Amino acid sequence: MTIRILPPPGAPRRLAAAQLSNSVGDGAYYVCSALYFTRVVGLSPAQIGLGLTIAWAIGSVAGVPLGALADRRGPRGTSVLLALATAASVSSFLFIRSFWAFLLTVAVYATAQCGLAAARQALLAGLVTPQERTGVLAHLQSVLNAGLALGAALGGLALSADTERAYLAVFLLDAVSFLVCAAVLLRLPAVAPVPQRAAGEPRLAVLRDRPYALVTLLNAVLLLRMPLLSLAVPLWIVERTSAPGWLVSALFVLNTVAVMLFQVRAARPVTDLDSARRAVRVSGLVMAASCGVFALSALPGAGWAAAALLVAGAVLQADAEMRQSAGSWQIGFCLAPAERIGQYQGFFGTGVPIARTLGPLVLTSLLLLWGIPGWLLLGAVLLAASYGMGPAVRRAAGAVHRGTGPAGAVVQAS
Repeated sequence: MTIRILPPPGAPRRLAAAQLSNSVGDGAYYVCSALYFTRVVGLSPAQIGLGLTIAWAIGSVAGVPLGALADRRGPRGTSVLLALATAASVSSFLFIRSFWAFLLTVAVYATAQCGLAAARQALLAGLVTPQERTGVLAHLQSVLNAGLALGAALGGLALSADTERAYLAVFLLDAVSFLVCAAVLLRLPAVAPVPQRAAGEPRLAVLRDRPYALVTLLNAVLLLRMPLLSLAVPLWIVERTSAPGWLVSALFVLNTVAVMLFQVRAARPVTDLDSARRAVRVSGLVMAASCGVFALSALPGAGWAAAALLVAGAVLQADAEMRQSAGSWQIGFCLAPAERIGQYQGFFGTGVPIARTLGPLVLTSLLLLWGIPGWLLLGAVLLAASYGMGPAVRRAAGAVHRGTGPAGAVVQAS
């Protein structure tokens, strides 16, 4: 069976081109940003951590009104403006030399990124049929990982040079990548804005949708896995296992390549809310097993044995990630009213900045302080959240319309 990363021609492929352009820049940015802010700007690690925490907290709040703006004014134009705002904020990093300037700029960056994610989801919903959305999102995720890998390689060249000019080139590359993204988005067909709100209808209706809020909360818990391979597992390898240090980069590459090659295949069985709930439930089982295998790597033994366990844990983690992603995409779209896709996706997407904000603190405290019991507790929490998603989704769908989801997807009994 051939592995197909690119989506079908037309709007899905142009969306993929936009995704690829900005992900290359982001990959280079993620690799180099910490060293740039410490060595060139002169910030301390504590200042960087505080600034990013505040910025992503602001971004998570701003995602909902910006998503609503995409609904009212049209998602294509909103996406283009937010891509340009992201490019402007990244360009500003070239000139900042103080903490307060950094805080302001990174807050604009996080806000634009969260709003852009919501607006692009609304744009995708307007250009792709409900039956095709999860499949197209799987293609976009594969393209995203390919772009991040390429960008990380370019960022690695800047790290090897370790000069101010090399770091500035990376930030310039990221800014240009978002300009290209805006240009590609501008070539997509326009999606008509939704009708004006009826009299008495709340401006941000998603904030009053408690069943959807519960689904979003459970999804945020499941996304706490995000900092595992970038932060928690590297520290775990160095401090708690006898495995070689180079395995840190190998596991990251393994995850990136696996998602790039197999995300589309993993998403293929997810076609409705029933299959989405099953995918999330199975992902919880696989993720719990992954946590157990990671925990075993700290037991006394040869370095090769610990390395083998870490590779096995990373393979299970990648499988769980792909299943959970496919299920959550389907759930997030199916439970959102067609006329409020932007604001609902903005709210559902808050799980990502929450994971970026709280995940590092939660995971490092849980795993590095508690050790093996911490891994087992993490696996139990993720398993409970995945099993809780089924009843929460049924409740959310039933609250909107008995028997069907708000976007027209049939809710089947399980």
